[in-house]
Amino acid sequence: GNSAAALGCVYGGATVAAWYPITPSSSVAEAFQKYCSKLRVDAATGQNRFAIVQAEDEIASIGMVVGAGWNGARAFTATSGPGVSLMTEFIGLAYFAEIPVTIINVQRGGPSTGMPTRTQQADILSCAYASHGDTKHVLLFPEDPHECFEHSAVALDLADRLQTPVFVMTDLDIGMNQRLCEPFEWDDARAYVPGKVMTAEALEAGRDFGRYKDVDGDGIPWRTLPGTHPTKGSYFTRGTTRNPYAQYSERGPDYIYNVERLLKKFATAATLVPQPVVRAARQTTPLGVIYFGSTSPAMVEALDALAGDGVHIDAMRLRAFPFPASVRAFIDAHERVFVVEQNRDGQMHSLLVNELDVSPAQLVRVRHFDGTPITARFITQAIMSHVQAKETAQ
Repeated sequence: GNSAAALGCVYGGATVAAWYPITPSSSVAEAFQKYCSKLRVDAATGQNRFAIVQAEDEIASIGMVVGAGWNGARAFTATSGPGVSLMTEFIGLAYFAEIPVTIINVQRGGPSTGMPTRTQQADILSCAYASHGDTKHVLLFPEDPHECFEHSAVALDLADRLQTPVFVMTDLDIGMNQRLCEPFEWDDARAYVPGKVMTAEALEAGRDFGRYKDVDGDGIPWRTLPGTHPTKGSYFTRGTTRNPYAQYSERGPDYIYNVERLLKKFATAATLVPQPVVRAARQTTPLGVIYFGSTSPAMVEALDALAGDGVHIDAMRLRAFPFPASVRAFIDAHERVFVVEQNRDGQMHSLLVNELDVSPAQLVRVRHFDGTPITARFITQAIMSHVQAKETAQ
């Protein structure tokens, strides 16, 4: 999975990787270096078309990635939960200054050093709201190495298009274990998506440039890259609030315009991220289940086992946050929805309740968090126990 994510970054156009070693993500950058040596060297000149930097720590690595993204390079870092904790201030800067950043988080058990050689899905909330203040970040949830390959390339596109940090939320189970998956396929005709980057020609023609101005209602402003034009299109990049033309301002209306526009951009993101995958039960049922990431193989097996016992459940595999409208529709269509995840506190459950304003009682937590990969037996027993208890109570 880590190697697949690295290959996805190579094909996705990443030219800069800055990282600091941390289990279980180190092999992402190591594999990226290996693939770049084969695939990103100019055949005519022998020059490298990539830059890979092992920084002195996670703070420096994310700083380099933010700087590279600001300069127009496709850039990423790979880390785990403790690394994300150290990166949060720079992540907040990238969110508010609107700079493309891709972060591959190979999750492990926490808190603190936690279980470096065990798996969990325990960084959901810390990444969704990373940094202080009102922040929300795009999260992608690959289920296997094939989707690690695809989602890493998609993350680089989304980061450029949305001008924001994007997390690929893999984990140790996917990243470091052997898994069967679909073969990787890449369309060489696929075009990169730079998003709203204003050209020198547009500036020369007199086009209005407001770095933080929403011109078409999707919340995404136009940006320029350094050196685009000798006299036009420059702006001051800052982490402090400003007006739509990037001029420093602490006026309330300017601040409100900025943060509400960022919410518009987040809503736009929900239409661009990988959409959920739904598996309908063989018959109409009031029960649903939501799952994501590395729980997928166990969940598919559990659904078959439950159906064999007469318990039919519609299933939705989440592939991204922000949640598309179909997620709320799926929950509304069922009396009870199980939320299967690998952490103690039911973080995806909390995210669904917080973001979709659904009743917590409608969502049933199924939590596995001992550090081993979740099993179909665990899921089946947890759901059967709840179903039987409900039937007894009635």
